[in-house]
Amino acid sequence: MDMKVIVVFALMAVFIHAPISNAKPISLVERCWCRSTVNTVPQRNIRELKFLHTPNCPFQVIAKLKNNKEVCINPETKWLQQYLKNALNKMKKSQQQR
Repeated sequence: MDMKVIVVFALMAVFIHAPISNAKPISLVERCWCRSTVNTVPQRNIRELKFLHTPNCPFQVIAKLKNNKEVCINPETKWLQQYLKNALNKMKKSQQQR
């Protein structure tokens, strides 16, 4: 065989088996849901709230609105902080009554 062909096959074998980088691939599960947040959402338009806390993302609050849109709410907004505080107090009271 020609020496050039052998070298080409050897280089191809090295490139195929060599890792491109040591970085782990980013799966869709590990991506943050909220890329941007809003501060004002009329509370009467909210149908449901979801709270997400994943290792790779900050605390995320997703509101499903009555028109079926989903928006990310800034978790630092005052009304949301008060809502969370009230919900935690309610949970504590119900656990103490058991």
